[in-house]
Amino acid sequence: MKLPEPNHDGQVYAGTCGGMFLSVFSNMFIEDLVRTVILAVVGAVVSFGVSLVLKKLIKKPRPSSVDGQALKGTKRN
Repeated sequence: MKLPEPNHDGQVYAGTCGGMFLSVFSNMFIEDLVRTVILAVVGAVVSFGVSLVLKKLIKKPRPSSVDGQALKGTKRN
């Protein structure tokens, strides 16, 4: 028995993806979408704020010299 060759027609892929998209989209409500967007924005703002606070709290002082020698990029005569 010979197996049929796969059909690489773009219409099959478009129909499959379109049907999957419409089935997912039909089960979503606008309230869920708005809630998701708001929570994503709040999460991003909180994450950014916490990273700024932690950056200020855990700030390491940069050494001005190592063993009495100037750091790279600075010249001392």
